[in-house]
Amino acid sequence: MKKFGSLIVFLLTLPFILSFGLMKELDKKVDREIKDEFEVANYLHEGIEVSAEIQQELPSRVSKDNFFRLKHEGSLLGYVYLDHAPSKTAQFDYLVIFNEDLSIARTKVLVYREEYGGEIGSRRWLRQFTGKSKASDLNHIAAISGATISVRSMKKAMKDILESVEILQKNNLI
Repeated sequence: MKKFGSLIVFLLTLPFILSFGLMKELDKKVDREIKDEFEVANYLHEGIEVSAEIQQELPSRVSKDNFFRLKHEGSLLGYVYLDHAPSKTAQFDYLVIFNEDLSIARTKVLVYREEYGGEIGSRRWLRQFTGKSKASDLNHIAAISGATISVRSMKKAMKDILESVEILQKNNLI
């Protein structure tokens, strides 16, 4: 009976243990992308506080835990946004790096959990978002055969974060 209880405790804590390891791996990927994009060896990040009132206006979920101001030696580098979006039966994690002027510098699919549709993670396809700064700029993003749901989801996620960034700018939060 004691072994059975230990097994239950282990099984209940396993998702927490696995998610902690996954978060550490995501942190490494994000760090690598930021350093590569801005060509810096180190940087500081600070979460952007959004009041509950403004949060209700935003199409994206934005908080100090997933939207950060990036600085290097006291100068603003840009911003980074982390979130997840739905695919056919699961979700994928993605990253958006913004330049100082709030145009998109880089997008990256960090973790894709489906058997099909992973093509949205290709640099070639994601480059279509580079330089965009308004949701209306996304009208001509190419489709991918076999990844329709993921493409639509990524386009919606990008549209939402660009609209959210505009609202945050208008409210002088960024």
